Amino acid sequence: MRLCCTAVEPGYLELLIRAVEPDHFRNSVQRLNTLFKIYAENCPVPLPAPGLIITPEIRNQSERYLPIAEVTSSFYSLYRSALTYPPILSSTPFHKALSWADVFVALPPNMQFSANPARLLEALCADHALLREFLFASFLPSRFYKGLGRYPKQMEFIRSWLADRNIETLCCLDAACGTGEGIYDLALILSALGLSAENVCFDGWTIEPLEVWAAATRSFPHNRQREKELRATTSPLMENGYMRRTVFTCRDIVRATAPLNMPRRFDIVLCNGLLGGPILHEKEDLELAVGNLAELLAPNGIMLAADSFHGGWKQQCPQSELRVLFEINRLKTFEAGEGIGGLT
Repeated sequence: MRLCCTAVEPGYLELLIRAVEPDHFRNSVQRLNTLFKIYAENCPVPLPAPGLIITPEIRNQSERYLPIAEVTSSFYSLYRSALTYPPILSSTPFHKALSWADVFVALPPNMQFSANPARLLEALCADHALLREFLFASFLPSRFYKGLGRYPKQMEFIRSWLADRNIETLCCLDAACGTGEGIYDLALILSALGLSAENVCFDGWTIEPLEVWAAATRSFPHNRQREKELRATTSPLMENGYMRRTVFTCRDIVRATAPLNMPRRFDIVLCNGLLGGPILHEKEDLELAVGNLAELLAPNGIMLAADSFHGGWKQQCPQSELRVLFEINRLKTFEAGEGIGGLT
């Protein structure tokens, strides 16, 4: 999947999301209704409700009568039926959830209309627009994204680095682009420095197809306020032609089969919020990812990695170890804003 920001067909999203057949989930709905009835009859109030603080007692009651494994199984089936590609289920609110009560309070407000998961499942099967919103909320949850300006010190480093060089053309890659904000941050900097659209190019890579579509269209069906803010801030990029030079692609930096077959090398490679965190921290995977990205750097190019997602207790590989991997791949390392950098 490869989408240019100015050439996305209006119906392209329907190639990713399909309507589901309610009859296929009839047994699941009946099963969840039965479990919920037992749950409601045996548990004291409060049942899960918007804004409820989930205490250990509420969690234990929910899990005793309405096991999260039962709920998860039904909704995982929904994900597989609704998406035309194998979903990354670890991104969903059900992954490692402690109870249905915990999942419920994490749902978007318009989906918290009933404490009964069967009613949500029924509604999603019957309403394609609601299903689409639910899928985006599941795979692009707000906890994963902060919007523009996530790494201001890193962006300031890039600005200073470019200001010290007489650069006429520049190719940039965000190898863990998510919904594209890192690319747009970088594009706004280059535009402010006066580089014309004809002399720049931007590639954004992610393994999640819904992220590719959201990044290329600057659209968030589950969060219209975020969509409005992003579009307002990036509108100058539409006017100066930068969007024509921006492409988002589904690509796995660990299992890339032939990174050297890229038609160009990149002067700047970003890989923020990924290396060393809970998603990518196994030694072999990190070695492959850093090696593949280093191969894509142009002479005198820089690779930058920062992580405000997992800079605390979720960070499983410290920056000191990442620096060693950079150096193994013949990159000269240095501090760069919130993270580290490597220079070819």
